[in-house]
Amino acid sequence: MASAGTSAFGKFWNSSVGPKTIHFWAPAMKWGLVIAGLGDLSRPVDQISVRQQLSLAATGLIWTRWSTIITPKNYSLAMVNFFVGCTAAYQLSRVALAGKKSEEKA
Repeated sequence: MASAGTSAFGKFWNSSVGPKTIHFWAPAMKWGLVIAGLGDLSRPVDQISVRQQLSLAATGLIWTRWSTIITPKNYSLAMVNFFVGCTAAYQLSRVALAGKKSEEKA
């Protein structure tokens, strides 16, 4: 039987981005922002905060890039930030399309 240090689980457990580090738990908890953003897709457009979505989109895109520059490279952090940015960008597009439609009606 392989020892804990050489098994796949042991390598994951002891890695620089494993569950014994913040590099694992920060992205895991940040998925809550993505889930909240997906929940807001059913929210009426007039209740979407443009400032909040702009800040989420900007930080999502900035941290996506940063996650691939830092040591250790944290691809799980890059992935969650990419989805945070995409969710916010989609919400901003909903606001922009609703504004365009209201201008056309007027």
